[in-house]
Amino acid sequence: MKDLKKLLVVIDPTSDVQPALARAIELASPNSANITVFLSIFDFSYEMTSILSGHEREAMREGVISQRQAWLEELLIGYTNEKVQIDSEVIWHNRPFESIIEFAISGSFDIIVKGTHLHDKLKSVIFTPTDWHLMRKAPVPVLLVKDHAWPVAGKILCAINVGAEDDDHQTLNGKIIEYAKDLAAQFDAQVHLVNGYPGTPVNLAIELPDFDAHTYGETIRMQHEQRISYLANSFDISSDFCHVKEGLPEDVIPDIARQIDAELVILGTVGRTGFSAALIGNTAEHVIDSINCDLLAIKPDGYHSPLDKD
Repeated sequence: MKDLKKLLVVIDPTSDVQPALARAIELASPNSANITVFLSIFDFSYEMTSILSGHEREAMREGVISQRQAWLEELLIGYTNEKVQIDSEVIWHNRPFESIIEFAISGSFDIIVKGTHLHDKLKSVIFTPTDWHLMRKAPVPVLLVKDHAWPVAGKILCAINVGAEDDDHQTLNGKIIEYAKDLAAQFDAQVHLVNGYPGTPVNLAIELPDFDAHTYGETIRMQHEQRISYLANSFDISSDFCHVKEGLPEDVIPDIARQIDAELVILGTVGRTGFSAALIGNTAEHVIDSINCDLLAIKPDGYHSPLDKD
């Protein structure tokens, strides 16, 4: 995070309070980074006004954009910060996630920051279709922000996979922890690691009479504990901040996040699209449904967005 120079903040047009912008200013201030606040608007009724000419419809669109630009500039007065330059952009587009990602790519932004909404009754974070698309398809990290301040000495939880030994997973684990360490240095926070491991396969216990399920489970647990301790040690993280628990990642990660009262969960997402995403989903998406704090989703090195024309 120390290299953040350009932050793209997605504005919530329904609110005068913008937690994503407030968080982006916190992140940008130490580096005197630039922030661009971005608003994508669209009204289908303007496109369907067939009695008007194309020129007249274009004039109406420009009028709406000008109104929203004026609202945005007034809103930004309350977020003025001498350390950070804040620019604004309002565009007309019928698919917000596409406009956000395309703008992020064309402007070479380092991160996308967007607010989330809380369900009034359940008090849990609601993720919109735009959020899902950003996490799946944006080539840069996506920070989804809840309306709360990050306290000093808060906790950052890194969701890692020590069960896989391939280079891609190892590299992604390191990338997640490096992001966490940079943020921890800026906000005086603790970095915690979490890893879920699979339980004993039931069919083995049934099919093999001599199979010792307890010994098998203990062996798997110890293996994961050893690997996470080794990884933590290589990044100078205390083993007291390592959490290994039997279960699916989508259950373990939110559970540990609640247990330690994490302010932020950082995880990697492979960014599946199309039928495989609908059929299989991925750990990140299942986890997201259950957490109630900020979330930073990071792509593996070499990821190419389907919206990147180059």
